Amino acid sequence: MKHTALAAALLAALTGCSLAPNYQQPSAPVAEQWDTTEAQAPLAALPDWREFFQDPVLQSLISTALDNNRDLRIAALNVDAFRAQYRIQRSALFPSVDAAGGANRQRLPGRMNPTGNDATINSQYSANLGVTAWELDFFGRLNSLRDQALEAYFASEQAQRSAQLSLITSVATAWLSLQADQETLALVRDTLVTYQDSLNLQERRYNAGVGTSLELQQARTAVNGAKVSLAQFERQSAQSRNALNLLLGGQPPVNTASIVPLSHFKFAQLPVGLPANLLQRRPDILRAEHELKAANANIGAARAAFFPSISLTANAGSLSPDLSGLFDSGSGSWLFMPSINIPIFNAGRLRANLDYSEIQKDIHIARYEKTIQTAFQEVADGLIERTTYQQQLAASNELVRSSTDYYLLADRRYDEGIDDQLTVLDAQRLLFDAKQQRISTQFAQLASEINLYKALGGGYTAQSDASKP
Repeated sequence: MKHTALAAALLAALTGCSLAPNYQQPSAPVAEQWDTTEAQAPLAALPDWREFFQDPVLQSLISTALDNNRDLRIAALNVDAFRAQYRIQRSALFPSVDAAGGANRQRLPGRMNPTGNDATINSQYSANLGVTAWELDFFGRLNSLRDQALEAYFASEQAQRSAQLSLITSVATAWLSLQADQETLALVRDTLVTYQDSLNLQERRYNAGVGTSLELQQARTAVNGAKVSLAQFERQSAQSRNALNLLLGGQPPVNTASIVPLSHFKFAQLPVGLPANLLQRRPDILRAEHELKAANANIGAARAAFFPSISLTANAGSLSPDLSGLFDSGSGSWLFMPSINIPIFNAGRLRANLDYSEIQKDIHIARYEKTIQTAFQEVADGLIERTTYQQQLAASNELVRSSTDYYLLADRRYDEGIDDQLTVLDAQRLLFDAKQQRISTQFAQLASEINLYKALGGGYTAQSDASKP
């Protein structure tokens, strides 16, 4: 019982105390509720990305990007690097035991020999097992540095999660952008065919002496304008494909010969939740908090530097003038050499280092609070966009219907000779603009859902926080 108590006391003494201030999570500088009429639950679980993005082609693209994207690969390697740094720092808490062997032969000339004038050859063989300069962490300096490295490792994990979530949403947005460009490109091509048919008709009417030069030039202007739009969206479509290709890590996107209308894309319903949920789910907020904890641990290391540091060097082994007698009885040797380093004068370096650590903590508190405020704004904007884009899309559908009716009526009145060609061209232009605007609104509405998914933190399971390096 006494031995157990003595061992516990020795372990506590060697482990030391911590001079780091007790960590207290800063309060979130945001409102407790969203300004919305939607129901808000304290624990609102988000769907996983495979459940949220229901299109199988999009799921395949995201999987390809997760396997091949270089930015995500760099983030994963950074996690491995911080894990290694933590293990290096943690190893300083334990003694480093080394085994060493050596041999030494030396010839002394006669004039240097205290026992005579003849030259002598001296030999010495040694074998030792020992500890060199093991610091006893009485004041928690090494523990604080270990905690700082651990929090830096956890922060790198959250950075990887943030990169992964950003990649997933970027691939989804790029894919929808490509589909929107393809759909618009098909609309421009159909419109160009309609304008070209109208131009051919006007050329025949003009050659027959029925049409006017003004009507002919109006038709040509419409065709040229459509050709400009065609080149623009061909370029935009190619650039969207290249952007998607980069996100996929150089893998060519799937064949998009068959266009998928944006109206066919559906996402899983997103629960709103409470602002406090973001503190547990958003990877950028969790990263900022881990960085704050790391800065808090650095204060402990800076405080401990004011106190003496004690190191132990000890070894035991065998020493003999002959190799054959190295391990004979009576050849044993040992060395015990404690050392203490007491800081006396350093021109204010330790005080400045502590001040710097405390300032860094204040900076990380402000950064943590700013991250929360930014996250709150992004979610609030996403909730507003969810409502207003639905209204805008409904209005765009009505605009397309009314523009279609206007074009059909203008075309019929032109055939009956009531209105001129300018009215038909104006109706065609309005219909094209309305359809193009609807495609843009559909893309913006889908993109806002993706952004809201990202702003809420994505489908996250708390396995990263429970991991140990």
